[in-house]
Amino acid sequence: MTDVFDPSKRSQVMAGIRGRGNRSTELAMVALLRDAGIKGWRRHVKLHPRLSAVDADLATKRNAGCILTRPDFTFRPAKVALFVDGCFWHACPLHSTAPAQNAEAWAKKLAGNARRDAAQTRALEAAGWSVLRVWEHDLKDRPSLMTRLRSQLVS
Repeated sequence: MTDVFDPSKRSQVMAGIRGRGNRSTELAMVALLRDAGIKGWRRHVKLHPRLSAVDADLATKRNAGCILTRPDFTFRPAKVALFVDGCFWHACPLHSTAPAQNAEAWAKKLAGNARRDAAQTRALEAAGWSVLRVWEHDLKDRPSLMTRLRSQLVS
């Protein structure tokens, strides 16, 4: 079936669709945290850490020199930011597959996501935060994941 929009209109329509996170992986992480009795976290807290000169082009217009970062889970007292990254959208080295259609655009998009993730991690760490990135597939290995998280929260 052909698209009813021309490519520029389709791009405009798709750009207007806003979502927040991968709901299924985040809800799985919520369940893991609750089952493990880990408290003190908040979801999607806005943080504005300063960017290095290397990442300056990612700064937001509203907050010059900063990047808007919304970790999936934030543990403020311990200054730990937890991101649960989906295997497709964040180009997991084990499970990511590149779409065949419009491959060049997808490669650019996924590379941009990886670059933004790295910049957010560097900016948060420079601001004194510990950053824990968890792949979607890591949610299946609960004991290992909880060990990693607990070690971040105590250190």
